[in-house]
Amino acid sequence: MRLYRMAAVAAHVCAVILIVNVLRRAGIVPETALTHAIAPFGALTGLFAITGLYLLVRGGAGNVGLIGYLLNAAGLAGAFAIEYALHFVFPSLDAATIAGLLAGTTGMAFLVTSVVLVTGVLMFSAAAIRTGLLPPLGVALYAVGMIPGSLRNAVPLPVYLIGLVVAAVGIAWLATRLWSAEDEPRVVAASGAVAH
Repeated sequence: MRLYRMAAVAAHVCAVILIVNVLRRAGIVPETALTHAIAPFGALTGLFAITGLYLLVRGGAGNVGLIGYLLNAAGLAGAFAIEYALHFVFPSLDAATIAGLLAGTTGMAFLVTSVVLVTGVLMFSAAAIRTGLLPPLGVALYAVGMIPGSLRNAVPLPVYLIGLVVAAVGIAWLATRLWSAEDEPRVVAASGAVAH
């Protein structure tokens, strides 16, 4: 399995995990050890997916696309750490300790991560649409969904969950584009580098 197809699989897995997380938070899927264990991996598989998407569009994405990708990737890495803490660390702490952490530097780190992720999503999405290499509606769904999806504690729960569903649809759509990209012809530049 090659790069774009691996990224496409990661994107599909990301979309599925996001939907499972939404269903769990909405009370439709039960809270089990398994549903909690897989929850953080939505952000991690999203990191692999966004890397594949950036590699596909990098030729036309320019500096805005590069900076957007780096911020998006950093935000997703931070989101993975946050989800890991929420599912595997916070449950063993008492309510007062959690409140103290969220009121201090931990809460500030969560907020900074959210801002970095939203900024990266918007910059990357704008650059990706400009290249014309990704389906604009898929990119738009990803961007629109990730705004509330990144702001977990700043928006009402229904808005957060709807955002995750919209983002998941966008990610699944972009995954199909990544899968088909593997079959596209490549042109060898004069330098010997492979260009798409």
